[in-house]
Amino acid sequence: MYAFDYHKPRSLAEATALLNANPEARLLAGGMTLIPTLKQRLASPSDLVDLGGLPDLAGIFVGDGEVRIGAMTTHATVAHSAEVRAALPALAALAEGIGDPQVRHRGTIGGSISNADPAADYPAGVVGLGATVVTDRREIAADNFFTGMFETALEPGEIVRQVRFPIPEAAGYAKFPNPASRYAVAGVFVARAAGGVRVAVTGAGPSVFRVPEMEAALTASFTPEAIASVLVDADDLNTDLHATAAYRAHLVGVMAARAVTSALES
Repeated sequence: MYAFDYHKPRSLAEATALLNANPEARLLAGGMTLIPTLKQRLASPSDLVDLGGLPDLAGIFVGDGEVRIGAMTTHATVAHSAEVRAALPALAALAEGIGDPQVRHRGTIGGSISNADPAADYPAGVVGLGATVVTDRREIAADNFFTGMFETALEPGEIVRQVRFPIPEAAGYAKFPNPASRYAVAGVFVARAAGGVRVAVTGAGPSVFRVPEMEAALTASFTPEAIASVLVDADDLNTDLHATAAYRAHLVGVMAARAVTSALES
């Protein structure tokens, strides 16, 4: 691990000032990705700005047709929230399936989506539900937030404050997890709302993506059978030691059907 200066600001304004004063600084949320990266000397920030001292960035509010989750809210908190389980059970189930208990009690939703790991679970929930990411500067629609592998629309020094999830009529999430990391080899979040159906896939490609053909089929008939004949093109999907692109394409179809079944049962 390279040397760095550590800061624990007590206000969002202080955190912003530290980032502006130190262009090579990195934000620290749960640290589930950043700390291992530092230990392996794969990154060498000049400063770490720990957001753990900002209680205003954590918490859950359910009302006005949406679930609002503060950026520093842990996965475990989301998974165990009675309010989230009642209003948006698919999101609670998604959070419960992230990593292991240690990761769920340290990792945060803001840190997860800002890192934009291509196999992380939350991007599928954010895009699948058509959520809005609220930062200290603006609001970013889910479809515009994730821009590539480990890349987002966040500008230098921009801090995620909360994520606003509209409550759908029905939603479900299913993933084929890596048995060691619990990351998604392929995961699919399906949500039905008044405006139609959204289908978001994580783990299969370089970044989370939607499947318009499945969305159209499910808007017409929200059943697993409606997407049985929809094939996902494997050309742009990932091939690695865990699965080939062709296998991931097959998994997307299987997980999508399971997500629809879960949505119908919830």
